[in-house]
Amino acid sequence: MRLTSPVFQHQGNIPSKYTCDGDDDSPPLIIGDAHKNAKSLALVCDDPDAPVGTFVHWVAWNIPSNTAQIPENHKFQNEGVTDFGRKGWGGPCPPSGTHRYF
Repeated sequence: MRLTSPVFQHQGNIPSKYTCDGDDDSPPLIIGDAHKNAKSLALVCDDPDAPVGTFVHWVAWNIPSNTAQIPENHKFQNEGVTDFGRKGWGGPCPPSGTHRYF
């Protein structure tokens, strides 16, 4: 499976609009090459560079396997509570330095 975004490149910076410095909207995503036998998809976005250990920014599941695009600021029906203590996207907001997001 391949997950990309039209608003930033692989290993590039996430635009501030999608962070705590901006609107904190979830970025648009494009899903490609999902396995043909997949029953559904799951999405996890985390930051392994957080000072407290891996910090979870977004969790969603039961995404239909034929989903090709996730629009900006999308809310999933099935979302888990993140390390922000709430459901839904919580954009990057590192206390210092540059962090990686997977």
